[in-house]
Amino acid sequence: MTRGRNPQLGPDGKLVHLLTLEGLPAEVIASILDTAEPFASIGERDVKKVPLMRGKAVFNLFFESSTRTRTTFEIAAKRLSADVINLNIGASSTSKGESLLDTIDNLVAMNADMFVVRHGQSGAAHLIASHLLATGKSHVHVVNAGDGRHGHPTQGLLDLYTIRHYKRDFRALSVAIVGDVLHSRVARSLIHGLTTLGTPDVRVVGPKTLLPASVEGMGVSVHHDMRAGIAGCDVVVMLRLQNERMKGALLPSSGEFFKHYGLTAEKLASAKPDAIVMHPGPMNRGVEIDSPVADGERSVILPQVTFGIAVRMAVMSMIAGA
Repeated sequence: MTRGRNPQLGPDGKLVHLLTLEGLPAEVIASILDTAEPFASIGERDVKKVPLMRGKAVFNLFFESSTRTRTTFEIAAKRLSADVINLNIGASSTSKGESLLDTIDNLVAMNADMFVVRHGQSGAAHLIASHLLATGKSHVHVVNAGDGRHGHPTQGLLDLYTIRHYKRDFRALSVAIVGDVLHSRVARSLIHGLTTLGTPDVRVVGPKTLLPASVEGMGVSVHHDMRAGIAGCDVVVMLRLQNERMKGALLPSSGEFFKHYGLTAEKLASAKPDAIVMHPGPMNRGVEIDSPVADGERSVILPQVTFGIAVRMAVMSMIAGA
């Protein structure tokens, strides 16, 4: 995808929306990660604020339930000194039949500067960004906080930040993504990010029923045996079973899944001794990960959450032109 055709980038190549990591140039991804570095220490200050988005209005539009993502976006925007408006979608006009784009038009009329959008339909954030451009509202920006099964770019970015923080060079890593890849927008975003940044060995591990058809086309290798799949890996990323997105019986039982694909200390021994364990959350202990591993010294699951604030600060400040 060329820069001129990428709706996320302005004519000068700078970020104007964050809709997906697919097609986003490596230098832009690296710039986001670099920008997040100084923001990571703000949480340790007595005054946890910088004035980069003072006077800007950020609207959080979460059409799907979320705890971690919505909260970290809210914290990130407030640390940038933005005014944050959280819409109660269940009580909003969309529940009375108003269309998504009519809702957007009304919020733009309230002088919104940025929309953070989480939606159950793939492409919702793209639709909003295209509508804003078509109606002459290109000064309003959109950040995709997860759309259907398509992508979750800020989660992908915070995962990349976490990997870089602990392992430094993407070009020398083996990364295994394990579990329900089929329904995971997080996995898609992370795969696009890793391959764009030159990671030579990206693996997906899981039963055939939970891996997308032709997933090899994304530049990954496919493994159905857990121990072989994570053997010699530097990073093991566990995914939860997204039962709410499954249609039909794709697994015999969660217990059977844990037996074959749940991460235990015994299975983790197949990875490198200094391998880190990641999980985008929420975790299902005893289903995709054993508690001793989740709470163990190789787990970086809680630092991922902390880094997520810095990464989202970086994205919003860059998009806002600060």
